[in-house]
Amino acid sequence: MIKFRTEVELPDFENKLGYRRQSMMIGSCFAGNIGNYLRDYCFPIVVNPFGILYNPISIANCLDFLLTGKKFTEHDLFFSNGLFNSFSHHGQFSGTDLNKTLQRMNSSAAEAFEVLKNCSHLFITFGTSWVFEHKATGNVVSNCHKLPASTFRHYRLSIEETTAVWVSLIEKLHQVNPDLQLVFTVSPIRHLKDGAHENQLSKSILLMVIEFLQSRFGNELVNYFPAYELVMDELRDYRFYATDMIHPAEVAVDFILEKFIVATLDAESRGVITDFAKILQALKHRVLDNSNMGYKAFILNQIEKANQLQVKYPFVDFKVVIEKLYEKISD
Repeated sequence: MIKFRTEVELPDFENKLGYRRQSMMIGSCFAGNIGNYLRDYCFPIVVNPFGILYNPISIANCLDFLLTGKKFTEHDLFFSNGLFNSFSHHGQFSGTDLNKTLQRMNSSAAEAFEVLKNCSHLFITFGTSWVFEHKATGNVVSNCHKLPASTFRHYRLSIEETTAVWVSLIEKLHQVNPDLQLVFTVSPIRHLKDGAHENQLSKSILLMVIEFLQSRFGNELVNYFPAYELVMDELRDYRFYATDMIHPAEVAVDFILEKFIVATLDAESRGVITDFAKILQALKHRVLDNSNMGYKAFILNQIEKANQLQVKYPFVDFKVVIEKLYEKISD
């Protein structure tokens, strides 16, 4: 039989993700894609509690902050371009009101800390080895928030400094949550601002760091899901990229999701997803006139099916979905 593509072997996770315990996803926008998919299917999951993070040092710093249980204060923020910003957060957390901005940041961190202490899986997606170090403080920032380039030192992390940070952090995480399973991925999104060659070097460093962590801690604690290889080696064609030729196209994201489900989800969870898929499709369906009697009957039928699923799967919380379905036919 002739093969027309290279098939990437998927890992066989011994401890699979399910609905019965919480999980967390943190890292680049690829983590957001996977995490939002799971959240849409009512998994008990926290997704990027600091917003999108790209480099392994910023991700480690944010997880370390969660473990301290501290709160952000006004001294952790700075005002620029009409917004209060944090070097630990993505711009989605920035705001015009100081107190509301702090409240949003601390609320997200508090929720994430509670989940981190008890969750079964922590999924971490590295995007790039390139970092921006704030010259005034010497700290690597998560986001530059459009400050002048002269404010930062731009450099590529080494394998040694990155592994040192993550070995220490993983030991802390294991002390807080001995049952925690860490699953690393490398984002297939290409960071080309520093050039194609530098992007390859950057991704190579991330892959080597993860390889070292797997070797150090073993598969009982640290695993790897090959999202990067699925795009680079199995899909391997520009038709699987968006028009910017940097981000994977929707069909590529869907392909990775299918592989992710097979590799990481338990059989019970895959059954829930199969049963729930049509209801979720109805939830995402948009109409111009929600007062149409036929449409109302359709949505009420989906609500009934969701209630039946709640009985069938009492360990899954469908409450939010049912509420959103009612909203679609409300006046």
